[in-house]
Amino acid sequence: MSTTFTIDTATSRATPVSAPMKRLTVPAIRARKAAIAAGKGEPLVMLTAYTVRMAQLMDPHCDMLLVGDSLGQVIYGLPSTVPVTLEMMAAHGAAVVRGSHHATVVIDMPFGSYEASPAQAFESAALLMKQTGAAAVKLEGGVAMAPTVQFLSERGIPVVGHIGLTPQAVNALGGYGARGRSPAEARKIVADARAIAEAGAFALVIEGVVEPIAVEITRTIDIPTIGIGASASCDGQVLVAEDMLGLFERTPRFVKRYGDMATFVAERAERYATEVRSRAFPGPEQLYPPKD
Repeated sequence: MSTTFTIDTATSRATPVSAPMKRLTVPAIRARKAAIAAGKGEPLVMLTAYTVRMAQLMDPHCDMLLVGDSLGQVIYGLPSTVPVTLEMMAAHGAAVVRGSHHATVVIDMPFGSYEASPAQAFESAALLMKQTGAAAVKLEGGVAMAPTVQFLSERGIPVVGHIGLTPQAVNALGGYGARGRSPAEARKIVADARAIAEAGAFALVIEGVVEPIAVEITRTIDIPTIGIGASASCDGQVLVAEDMLGLFERTPRFVKRYGDMATFVAERAERYATEVRSRAFPGPEQLYPPKD
């Protein structure tokens, strides 16, 4: 039987233990489109995860976990996703796969690892899948990347597309503003979506677009759409988990904060520091007395 690795959280160490594989498959994710259209399926739930523990916590509630190149900003404090490397993605992708057993794990292909040619994309995608165990890769771009999506799909690498606001192209776009405000740009985004779907992607992320564009794309393509700053009419939604949890003071317009973890963590750190400085911590219950 195929196996994956889960993490034993009953101990103080992350000990891998073999467990039967129960993951949602790529075909199951793709089939959700028809189920939703027939009123028999729920929207897809997707969140980012970059570490074992976050994967463990998100996995039971998500259909898909995205190891996003947003880790460049969230984990490493980089100014954008552009400096992220294959090595970063591989390390974090492997951690997320180890920490999950239910969700389909998708890993971002970083900037510069796939744009030059379909062959380059295949080499990078194969490396990521071999080193992480992820089920699929995600890449940004529309019509221009359709041949690459087809090349990968025909060679057994499942692909999630990403159109609209594409963060890796932030320098060309001139910022992170919503896309599709002009008729010409709106038509281009719709054409991008159709090209990626027809090329063989099994799902499509639509980010930061004027809502009617996302509605039209969802209505006209035959693969699930996953919105982020797009529309509630999409077949699913994705957010950066740290944004959703309120770990940063500033969040994009399209983020709903489901918590205020920044304040929670800061207050606990302050309390800990106070107890250390006053010698209230550690107390007798945290120490090891000698045996009689």
